[in-house]
Amino acid sequence: MNTATASMNMLSPIRVGTHVLKNRVVMASLHTRLEYMDRALEREIAFYRERAVGGVALIITSGFSPNEEGRIEEGSHILGTAEDALEHQPITAAVHEHGAKIVLQILHCGRYSKHKLIVGVSTIRSPINPRVPRRMDDGDIERTIGDFVRCAELAKLAGYDGVELMGSEGYLINQFTAERTNDRTDRWGGTRENRCRFSTEIVRRIRSRLGPDFMILYRISAVDLVERGRTAQDIAYEAQVVEKAGADAFDTGIGWHEARVPTIAYQVPRAAFSYAAANIKHAVKIPVIASNRINTPEIAEDILVRGEADMVALGRPMLADPHFVLKVEQGRPADINVCIACNQACLDHIFTNRVATCLVNPKAGREIEFDDRPPARRQRVAVIGSGPAGLSFSCNAAARGHSVVLFESDDDIGGQLNLARRIPGKGEFNELLRYFRRQLQKGEVDVRVRTRASAAIIAAGKFDRVVVAAGIEPRKPAIPGIDHPMVLSYIDVILGRVIPGHRVAIIGTGGIGYDVAEMLSHSGAHTATRETFYSEWGVDPKIVTSGGLATPQEPHQVRSVTMLQRSKDRPGSRLGPSTGWILRARLKRRGVKTLAGCAYTRIDDVYPVFPEEALGRDQPKVAGDSNFAARADRRAVDRRDRRLRTQLDGAGRPEKRTVNGALDFVRTHLGQGVQKPHVASGTERLPCSGDHDHTHRIVSLESLHCCDKCFELRRRNGIHHIRTIERDHPDAILDCRE
Repeated sequence: MNTATASMNMLSPIRVGTHVLKNRVVMASLHTRLEYMDRALEREIAFYRERAVGGVALIITSGFSPNEEGRIEEGSHILGTAEDALEHQPITAAVHEHGAKIVLQILHCGRYSKHKLIVGVSTIRSPINPRVPRRMDDGDIERTIGDFVRCAELAKLAGYDGVELMGSEGYLINQFTAERTNDRTDRWGGTRENRCRFSTEIVRRIRSRLGPDFMILYRISAVDLVERGRTAQDIAYEAQVVEKAGADAFDTGIGWHEARVPTIAYQVPRAAFSYAAANIKHAVKIPVIASNRINTPEIAEDILVRGEADMVALGRPMLADPHFVLKVEQGRPADINVCIACNQACLDHIFTNRVATCLVNPKAGREIEFDDRPPARRQRVAVIGSGPAGLSFSCNAAARGHSVVLFESDDDIGGQLNLARRIPGKGEFNELLRYFRRQLQKGEVDVRVRTRASAAIIAAGKFDRVVVAAGIEPRKPAIPGIDHPMVLSYIDVILGRVIPGHRVAIIGTGGIGYDVAEMLSHSGAHTATRETFYSEWGVDPKIVTSGGLATPQEPHQVRSVTMLQRSKDRPGSRLGPSTGWILRARLKRRGVKTLAGCAYTRIDDVYPVFPEEALGRDQPKVAGDSNFAARADRRAVDRRDRRLRTQLDGAGRPEKRTVNGALDFVRTHLGQGVQKPHVASGTERLPCSGDHDHTHRIVSLESLHCCDKCFELRRRNGIHHIRTIERDHPDAILDCRE
């Protein structure tokens, strides 16, 4: 450990109640849905053990309901019996074995529940849930408090060091504390004291029942970010009465789930909400944990040095790199695989009823599926293409001891990462590219840029295996006039090779279309500062106003942008649920128009690609200083891969493997032991990977999707069935035939 690392506040011990934590880093609660997979307990043990091995001091589990009404959905976690508690003991033992402590989060969803037994403080329905809750009477409330206490008792029986009470994000306890949801006039509502009675009674009774050595964390809503939410004074008052009731520390939650302010996506600046933790720290004497968009040691340390909090909570960063703390302790922060806040494989999976993993670390949540034993034989491997697939394969293969040569025809590595990182707000992708560069260097990968691999080059290299990760060529839409001078490629626009005019039409409303629209409508710095973020989204960092909201600043319109799609569906409906609404909202405020149901007839000097009636009679024709940003989104063709495969087939050697997709690029025979690779044809049918009564037809090798029924990863007949992030692209889906 170097001197700078040894003196870091985040590595110093801290007392929480009667417990001493070895450092100040907490693994925040993460909902993974591992409980829905086969070998669920084995998976959860491996998941938490890996984070304990990685050096975190305290782990907070995913939420467990104290009763049936509090579950988020049918079949979700509940801890209600001694038998349930005994099943947890292997998890707590695995964590304790590696020197970490672990607490169980008790979560009652209240009006967010997605089942028929939904209850709430009132009958006020959540705007993000169509179900109307049944109003809890006094008996219901007392029984629920008792269920919280009983759940804490069972957590102790299971070997947990304590519990975290979920009192934020708009769940049941939070619903009691805010006038937005609490319209009661009895002893559980009305005054500020009464609205906090539910939370304080839970804490007081758990402390009375389980004594001083049982850790009680309280996750407080540090800023609500909703109308009729609370002010800084209201929140400070709740913190003080909960502390008096017996809490040992405060974890902080930011915003309700129904808030229309981003809180954890990549559009949010790092540590943008540390001010909310500081408000609580100034009001209490017990430790306060800061959260949200803390993804590097420097950001964590800065919060602690400024005195805004005593500890930091890392959630998604623990998916990206479970050894985050260990690498800091060892003086290797450059080796941390930084969370890029994309949400594509974690939150977006959860919100669409899939198991969470991580775009930058596909092993997350699937620890038992990877064999880390050294390979039986060191092989010489050629990797063609240095996009995210080729980079990840190269780094993993080299780390396992193979000799890797990476071929890249462009001037630098990165592939489409070099497009993504140029989109305003997506600067976090630079971290992923930085990480790959570091791992290539450590693995002594022979990187050959400005080198187009050919069959002759591969044959001369005497490789044992070849991995083709050459990427795609965008599909050119078959529209008359597509070669008109006014038509621009999205790649040329993003890379700055061309500058569009003041009026632009974008063909397509997928992820790339929205990225192009973001770029063309954006003004100001590439990465938002906290101040510009507060101004754009209407955030009051002093929390003087109700909910900590302010009036958003009107954006400056730099271009007239119209997005077009053939489908009559709502534009942007296929974007990720955790970030799509952010993109749609900000583009709408900038005046970006979207048109659905378009027919692309032709492009010329007079007429745009859409019929006049689609625009309305008063809509001006697009001409003069205008451009059509033609693009292909993910509906691209893999001509590069096919050409290379054809050349390699002609050469007769060596064995090849096509690697595509964020979840596929480390799941190869090199990463999981010996398995003969198999390249599927476009017409082959295979048994369903979920053991369902249908087969799959592989439409494209660009990425292999699994149908909604086929929930978990399987490997059959040498084919890797991968549930990739973008499930909605028809040119890259495993078609199911019942």
